[in-house]
Amino acid sequence: MTDLTGKSVLITGASRGIGAAAARAFAEAGAHVALAARSEGAISTIAREIGPQAIALPCDVTDFGQVSDAVRAVVKSFGKLDILVNNAAVIEPISRLSSVDPGDWAEALDINLKGVFHGIRAAMPVMAAMGGGTILTVSSGAAHNPMEGWSAYCTAKSGAAMLTRCADLEGREDGIRVMGLSPGTVATDMQRQVRDSGVNPISRLDWSEHVPPAWPARALVWMCSPDADEFLGREVQLRERAIRRRVGLEA
Repeated sequence: MTDLTGKSVLITGASRGIGAAAARAFAEAGAHVALAARSEGAISTIAREIGPQAIALPCDVTDFGQVSDAVRAVVKSFGKLDILVNNAAVIEPISRLSSVDPGDWAEALDINLKGVFHGIRAAMPVMAAMGGGTILTVSSGAAHNPMEGWSAYCTAKSGAAMLTRCADLEGREDGIRVMGLSPGTVATDMQRQVRDSGVNPISRLDWSEHVPPAWPARALVWMCSPDADEFLGREVQLRERAIRRRVGLEA
């Protein structure tokens, strides 16, 4: 497994699902971990479970000031920020364009797209001043394929994928590594919302077809190693067996 001893990581959306699994995986790899989410109770519980190398930072990614404060808190606690994982996201509203609530649609973009921008904007100058770092964004097949009822999610993920490319273009000269991870369908609360909606083919997948959150978590840790440098500015596809082998998920 990738050794991240001495590194520090900030993970958004860390209260559950991929974010919570990533916090544990980074801690197991030796990193200091900052868990950020709106659910203060949940991230505090996970941080206590991990131990003294973890801190909980209540944070709403739609508010740039809160994200900047979280970055500063990581630097104050751990001395630096080496890794940012942009994970916070919502699937709702699941609704056709002709009937979706405009306010709900806009709120989804605030979280799924502006939240990623806020993380990148807050982290890049700090990382550049410290000689570099790694910015990882959890992407989705929805970034590249339209899905019925998912216009907000697809639009935001598509924009976040372009943000990854822009951040790579502008940050590489400062030693900042930027990539996305497309994990496929993952057995999380989000997938339960998708299943319960009954909208589009994804909702009808058997639960056994979804990968456990630990898989993308381990992939995110691996992406912090030089072995993943060929994917700078691109997305790692966890659906690919070759990637799963490199991550150590399959023989």
